[in-house]
Amino acid sequence: MPNPTPPPDQPPPAAPTAGRMPVVFVSHGAPTLALDRVAGADLARLFAALPRPRAILALSAHWLDAPPTIGTVTARPLLHDYAGFPPALGRVRHDAPAAAWLAPRLAELLPGIARADARPWDHGVWVPLVHMDLRAEVPVLQLSVPWRWSPRELHALGRTLRPLRAEGVLVLASGGMVHNLGALAWSGDAPPPAWATEFEVWVRERLAARDDDGLLAYRERAPGFRQAHPSDDHFVPLLVAAGAADAGDAVTFPITGFELGSLSRCAVRFG
Repeated sequence: MPNPTPPPDQPPPAAPTAGRMPVVFVSHGAPTLALDRVAGADLARLFAALPRPRAILALSAHWLDAPPTIGTVTARPLLHDYAGFPPALGRVRHDAPAAAWLAPRLAELLPGIARADARPWDHGVWVPLVHMDLRAEVPVLQLSVPWRWSPRELHALGRTLRPLRAEGVLVLASGGMVHNLGALAWSGDAPPPAWATEFEVWVRERLAARDDDGLLAYRERAPGFRQAHPSDDHFVPLLVAAGAADAGDAVTFPITGFELGSLSRCAVRFG
């Protein structure tokens, strides 16, 4: 007789492949990525190469509240937090269960954490997940990124989340390695400009060398930073992901390249 499904406030049993989970950062691109099965196949392959998580803790560039805040712990319609895109996006679904049982664990790790139970998953969460977890089977909980915190505070937030990795939780940070919507080449497949590639190469070198001090000084040291990120809201989730990584974690880049000229598709896997 199969095991009954645990109630939403109880963690699911560990899957056969569950163990210490990697940490992943994805560049989620434009919302239309949710409709693009060709580009989305890269995300599907990334997820398939991971151990199967018991839950996903998602941090998105599209929720920047401080203090860190837990989102919905019940099933809700997705948040379509954008305008001017095809109506088909409004029909996209990701019906994964909410990882309600993870909320009290986060409260243990982060005293003073806030709650926003009515806040659904924004497109920074569901756009990559519709490809990564095609069957919408893995429970999800979203945690806000406190954008106005300093880079070191955001990195420390990631360190605080490290114990979850040993509990089968995938920390998934979603933003953009290079994200300047005002500089996109909408008319065709233009090559990425030098400032975009120079910035991304610098970041990847810092990550591969595990040079956290250098990475956290990106505003002062990174070439092309102000062009790559007129606002660094899409970059700061990477700092949380880097903080959740251990010094001994291998760093790989399972998705690379650019679209629309300067919009990076880079993904990072730690561990």
